[in-house]
Amino acid sequence: MAEMGSKGVTAGKIASNVQKKLTRAQEKVLQKLGKADETKDEQFEQCVQNFNKQLTEGTRLQKDLRTYLASVKAMHEASKKLNECLQEVYEPDWPGRDEANKIAENNDLLWVDYHQKLVDQALLTMDTYLGQFPDIKSRIAKRGRKLVDYDSARHHYESLQTAKKKDEAKIAKAEEELIKAQKVFEEMNVDLQEELPSLWNSRVGFYVNTFQSIAGLEENFHKEMSKLNQNLNDVLVSLEKQHGSNTFTVKAQPRKKSKLFSRLRRKRNSDNAPAKGNKSPSPPDGSPAATPEIRVNHEPEPAGGATPGATLPKSPSQSSLPAVVVETFPATVNGTVEGGSGAGRLDLPPGFMFKVQAQHDYTATDTDELQLKAGDVVLVIPFQNPEEQDEGWLMGVKESDWNQHKELEKCRGVFPENFTERVP
Repeated sequence: MAEMGSKGVTAGKIASNVQKKLTRAQEKVLQKLGKADETKDEQFEQCVQNFNKQLTEGTRLQKDLRTYLASVKAMHEASKKLNECLQEVYEPDWPGRDEANKIAENNDLLWVDYHQKLVDQALLTMDTYLGQFPDIKSRIAKRGRKLVDYDSARHHYESLQTAKKKDEAKIAKAEEELIKAQKVFEEMNVDLQEELPSLWNSRVGFYVNTFQSIAGLEENFHKEMSKLNQNLNDVLVSLEKQHGSNTFTVKAQPRKKSKLFSRLRRKRNSDNAPAKGNKSPSPPDGSPAATPEIRVNHEPEPAGGATPGATLPKSPSQSSLPAVVVETFPATVNGTVEGGSGAGRLDLPPGFMFKVQAQHDYTATDTDELQLKAGDVVLVIPFQNPEEQDEGWLMGVKESDWNQHKELEKCRGVFPENFTERVP
C-alpha cells in the first residue's frame, strides 16, 4: 500500500508539473500575441541585465587569470631550463660555480612561491566570487516562471469574474490560487530585489582586491627576482674579469691522436738503423751529412773571366754530399688548402702558412706537443698527413726555435689553437 501510495504521489506530481508547463506555455503565447497583459518590473529587469553583465565580466576575468597562471608556469619551466643549461656549461673550475647553482635554486623556489600565492590569493578568490552566480541565476529563472504562474492565475480569476454566468465556487478557488501564486512570486521577487543590487555593487571591491593582490605579488616577485639577477650578473662579471686576466686555466680541446711524433720518431729511427755488420754510426743531427742540400734554380754568374754558362766545379766536400730534396707540403688548416705566405722563402719553414701568438701558457702533455708561454710566436705549418690532425689543434714551430736551429724535426710540434690568436 505504501508503495502504491508513493507511486500515486509521484504520478500526481508529474501530472501537476506537466500541467504547470502547459499553462505557462499558453500564457506566454497569449502574452506574445498581445491577448494577455504581462506584469513588468523595469527596475528588476535592469538588475537582471547588470547581473548578466557582471557574470560575463567575472567569467572572462577568471579565464584570463587562468591563462596568466599558465603563462607563469610556462615561464617558470623556461627559466628552469635556462638555469639548467647554465649549470651544464659552467665548468667546475670556473669561479662562482657554487654561487650560480645557488642562485638557480632560489630562482626555482621564487617561481614556485609566486605561482602558489597567485592561486591562493587570486584564483581561489575568483572561484569563490563566481560560485554564487549559478544559484542566483537559477532563482532568477524560477522567479520568471512564478511570474508567469501569477499572471496566469490573475487572468483566470479575472475571466471568471467577467463571465456572464458566474460560478462562485470556481471564483473562490481561482482567487485562492491567485493569492498563493502572488505570495510565492513576491517572496522570490523581494529577495532578488535586495540581492541583485548588492551583488552588483560588490564587484568594485572585488576587482580592487583581486588586481591589488596580483599587482602586489608581481611587484614582490620582480623585486626578489631582480636581486637574484643582479647576483648572477655579479658572478658572471667576476668570471669575465678573471677570464680576461688569465687567472684560471684555459683548457685545450682533447686530442684523439696522442703521441703522434713519438710513433713517427720510432718509425724513423727504425728505418735509419744501420744494417747488421755495418759499424758506421748514423750521422748525428747537425753534421754535414744530415744537412740537406738546397738547390738554386738560376745559373751562377761567371767570375774571373769564366765562360758564361760554364758550370763551376763542386768542392770535394760538396761532391761527396748526397743530394737531399726538401719536400714541401700544401698549406692546410683542418683540411683546407691555403697559399702559404712563406712558400719559397729560405727564412721560414717549408709550407709556412701564417703566424699565431700564444695568449695563455700551455704545458705540453706529450712529446709531440709544443710548450708555450704567453707571448710566444708560432709559425704554423701543415701536417704531413692531414688525417693525423685533431680538431682544434695546429702544427707549428716556435719562431725563436726556428731562427736558432732551422730544424723542423727537433722543433715542430702540435698545440691547441684556442690558446693562440692569429697575427699578421
